[in-house]
Amino acid sequence: QVQLVESGGGLEQPGGSLRLSCAASGVIFSIYRMHWYRQAPGNQREWVATITKGGSTVYADSAKGRFTISRDNAKNTVYLQMNSLKPEDTAVYYCNILGHWGKGTLVTVSS
Repeated sequence: QVQLVESGGGLEQPGGSLRLSCAASGVIFSIYRMHWYRQAPGNQREWVATITKGGSTVYADSAKGRFTISRDNAKNTVYLQMNSLKPEDTAVYYCNILGHWGKGTLVTVSS
């Protein structure tokens, strides 16, 4: 069965950076596109970024220029490098593959 485990969240000040990781198992990771989503308190889950099996990337407007999605197929892991963090980036961040979700990792941006 597909399992996704996110990590790397925490408390960061505005303007700071965090790198999230998502380790996948139970799936041939390298042949599928991977996604990051986030859900802020009281809001619906929203898409953040996608990376294809070939490494092409696409971002939500809120992430463009600040976030970078990448993948390491040898490690079955996808990353989300988040720079210039803003309080509005506070959310639980989830990775997704083939409709499967991890439990998420909480990112809090606050001074």
